[in-house]
Order: sequence, then C-alpha cells, then structure tokens
Amino acid sequence: MDFLQPPGWVRPRGYSNGVAAKGRTICVGGMIGWDGQEQFHCDDIAGQTRQALKNIVEVLAEGGAKPEHIVRMTWYVIDKKEYVAAYKEIGAAYREVIGKHFPAMAAVQVAGLIEDRARVEIEVTAIVPD
Repeated sequence: MDFLQPPGWVRPRGYSNGVAAKGRTICVGGMIGWDGQEQFHCDDIAGQTRQALKNIVEVLAEGGAKPEHIVRMTWYVIDKKEYVAAYKEIGAAYREVIGKHFPAMAAVQVAGLIEDRARVEIEVTAIVPD
C-alpha cells in the first residue's frame, strides 16, 4: 500500500490524500452505530462511531481483512457541528478500533440516514494484498 502525498502539500491530519494498493478488494456497505442485532446502545455520535467502526472491523474479518487494509472511507453525518464538536472522542474511538492507520477519507453532511436514530454511517473499501 502506497500513501500518496504530493511534494510540498501540507500533510493531512487523520486521513491520507490518496492510497494506491493491489490485491483482493473488499467493499463494506454503510455501517451505522447499532450492533449485529440491530440494537442501538447510545445516541451520541462518538459512541455510534465506535460501534460503526467495530462493525466494519467484524465485516472485514469475515473477508480475511484487517483495519490496516482499508484504503478509503466515506463518513456520512447528520450534523456537521455535532461531528466537529466530538472530534476528540471520535478520534479516540477511531484509534481504539482502527489504530493509527489513516486511509483516504471523505466526510459528508447529509439530510438524513435511513435509520432515524443513526447519527453517522461509514462505508469502506479495503484491499488485501495478494
């Protein structure tokens, strides 16, 4: 996996500008902050982010992948201000579950998610080396 950082660009915090990788591709659909039984255990964005990331890791494991194989993530949040206000807690949850691996990422504020109680939805693409 090669992390793409153009010369002279400021290094991004918490994500990479681009990633190049070869291998088996695993696409994980949008994961929200409920458990495998579709039960929410909290309503705050940081707690739901932690659970969504745990869900991602479990799905990746089913495909023989680990968090360090993630090459891109897209985060959909209901409220940008809530997301920004919880950066510290979200960062801690990210490092706890994913580690210090920072793939290419995008975060988008959306008008709503299909599950009304969901505060965040995250989808990922992982590439497991051959």
